[in-house]
Amino acid sequence: MHALRLALTDPRFPAAAAPGALTVQNGARPALVRALTAAEAAGTDGDDLTGTLADALDADGVAVHRPQLGTLVATVPTDAEARHEARAAVDAVDDEAVRLRSAVKAHDGFFTTFFISPYSRYIARWCACRGLTPNQVTTASLLTALIAAGCAATGERGGYIAAGVLLLVSFVLDCTDGQLARYALKYSTMGAWLDATFDRAKEYAFYAGLALGAARDGDDVWALALGAMILMTCRHVVDFSFNEANHDATANTSPTAALSDRLDSLGWTVWARRMIILPIGERWAMIAVLTAVTTPRIVFWALIIGCAFGACYTTAGRVLRSLTRKAKRTDRAARALADLADSGPLAALTNRILGRTGILMLPPLVLALIATGAMIAAALSRPFGSDQTVVAAVFYVVFAGAAVARPLKGALDWLLPPLFRAAEYGTILILAARSEVNGALPAAYGLVAAVAYHHYDTVYRIRGGTGAPPTWLVRTIGGHEGRTLLVTVLAALLASRGNDFTLALTALAVTIALVVLVESIRFWVSSGAPAVHDEGETA
Repeated sequence: MHALRLALTDPRFPAAAAPGALTVQNGARPALVRALTAAEAAGTDGDDLTGTLADALDADGVAVHRPQLGTLVATVPTDAEARHEARAAVDAVDDEAVRLRSAVKAHDGFFTTFFISPYSRYIARWCACRGLTPNQVTTASLLTALIAAGCAATGERGGYIAAGVLLLVSFVLDCTDGQLARYALKYSTMGAWLDATFDRAKEYAFYAGLALGAARDGDDVWALALGAMILMTCRHVVDFSFNEANHDATANTSPTAALSDRLDSLGWTVWARRMIILPIGERWAMIAVLTAVTTPRIVFWALIIGCAFGACYTTAGRVLRSLTRKAKRTDRAARALADLADSGPLAALTNRILGRTGILMLPPLVLALIATGAMIAAALSRPFGSDQTVVAAVFYVVFAGAAVARPLKGALDWLLPPLFRAAEYGTILILAARSEVNGALPAAYGLVAAVAYHHYDTVYRIRGGTGAPPTWLVRTIGGHEGRTLLVTVLAALLASRGNDFTLALTALAVTIALVVLVESIRFWVSSGAPAVHDEGETA
């Protein structure tokens, strides 16, 4: 019974034939009734019924899930001899070994596969035997990471060593919660959402802990901490945007995709390509070890260099794949990219004012590149609080708004959301760093963290099939172009007023955090929508 239940309910099984097993979504029931009626009229029964139903549903446009059982046995015997053979086959399977093995992700990183999963699956079974839930393990992982951040914030060598050890323990628990869910078949919307959001909260809280610890030793690395968070978030947005742009694209083929398949067929290249992009397992292991034996500054530089290389590798491959494939992107993909862009009321106002002017005739990617380049260049080259920076921000609002005036169906339009993230986050970082005001960088770190949570929440809603956050929320927090303009205006108004700029950034961070957190918690607790956690493709 467990084998059959696992086969029919576990989403990890890909589509493949399983004798006597057939499942469809609830919305397909009318089509299933029609298929049953047709099969009954044709006199189909026995072993042919499943295949007949599957063919009828496929012809009706209904996706049929044919679970792959692997070493499990699930069949519908039609006589005593077949029943005896089925029972013998079931008895020959070590069901507990299958449960433990299937509790681990089929495709994971090198560090997780060989250094965590061999024993974390047994921790998951221990938790299941004692009635612990995946959500409790997820919460324990978060608390452990927060304690690790607190140890790092002490600035003592002993605290750094404890922080490194606790961060690894937190990662073990982070792997265990998913394995417990798969082992005990305890999936939940709340669990998926907690796992998705807590991973980011743990990592970014640890960055803050390292920055606080370095400050105690007289080394200000808040700019590096914020830079690492910006790089990581933009890298994730690249993953999400590319995947959404090609989620349901037709004629989705490319020579680079074929090359990727050939490389994966060599075996060892699979692990090499997964490791060089520094996924979460390798990343956290590197952070933990370097925290214990080096300084926060070295940790951040290693993190920035490693993640920058991984981001360049994956982005370059996706650009080549986008340029060489002949794919027709759908309205759904264009809508998802527009939602990921996070454009606010100023962008909509810009589009209405510009109308059919020549600026709207430029490709969206060109407009986004002009807007982002001008904004970052002005923030870097102009004095802090200068009027020219505000003018550049207005220019950014106009061109960023024009970039999303048309459906984003171009081959490289998936680059718009990460470009806008880089422009907004980068502007905040540069202005805070150049202000030379005490506490401006920590306040900027909090502001970017609050906005990044909103952007991650948008991703999880879209990937869960529920659409973007409500329009009122995006308008309330201004959209990316509105927030960028507001920060530059605050810098211009408060440039000569000491710590007022820090207070303004702090107030803005708290306001945005409260609004997006309250709405996000309300949505995920009450909607019953599926939450999806995905850092993107492994290579």
